Amino acid sequence: MAGDVRQPAFVLVRPQMGENIGAAARAMWNFGLDHMRLVSPRDGWPNPQAVAMASGAGRLLDEAWLVESAAEAVADCDLVLATTARVRGLTKPVYSPERAMTEAQARIAAGGRVAVLFGPERAGLENTDVALANALISVPVNPEFPSLNLAQCVLLCAYEWRRASAEVDGLRMEMAGADWASAIEVEKLAEHYEGRLEEAGFFFPEHKAASMKLTLRNLWSRMPLTSEDVKTLHGVLRQMVRWKERG
Repeated sequence: MAGDVRQPAFVLVRPQMGENIGAAARAMWNFGLDHMRLVSPRDGWPNPQAVAMASGAGRLLDEAWLVESAAEAVADCDLVLATTARVRGLTKPVYSPERAMTEAQARIAAGGRVAVLFGPERAGLENTDVALANALISVPVNPEFPSLNLAQCVLLCAYEWRRASAEVDGLRMEMAGADWASAIEVEKLAEHYEGRLEEAGFFFPEHKAASMKLTLRNLWSRMPLTSEDVKTLHGVLRQMVRWKERG
């Protein structure tokens, strides 16, 4: 189950209450989704409250991936979508749940792997989590009361996934034998450029370095890169450094 790439992985990032994890599992299974990943649950894992709330969906909890960071949770994915209740300072495409799950269906039909990030109940995803995403999912809720319960948000996305399945069934995107770059490939590319730019003194002044690095990480994750694109960009940077050293 956990290795099934024909469906998105739903990633609960630092969830706070076991009951909400269980309710999220139940919502996923209502619509045929069973690939859950958990990032550092606040109250530890396993959690008896989660099991009790999951009812007939307890298998999802038994087989859920437990990881320490959002980056680790999406490392094998080439399309990462992050749910958010508000527009962030980071520039990214913003999709409705319907559009997001249609995009997810298309990517999976093309052989890709997809993850959907859901943030902690109290404050949602942090900017460092959002920077991992290629696009955002924003639910058009009442602006005077925008907060959604974790399980409600999971339910909305799971429903739209199920609905999109019929519409995108059989879709295949030809990519001339290319594969989408995974999140870990994009992360390594970002680290390569960040390291070389650090050596070149690009991150100046010092007090702006952190935000500049976050902006660059966001730029890389926003690009629809293939594995071949990533190799090419690594090669471009290596050649530029060699040329500089020869000069």
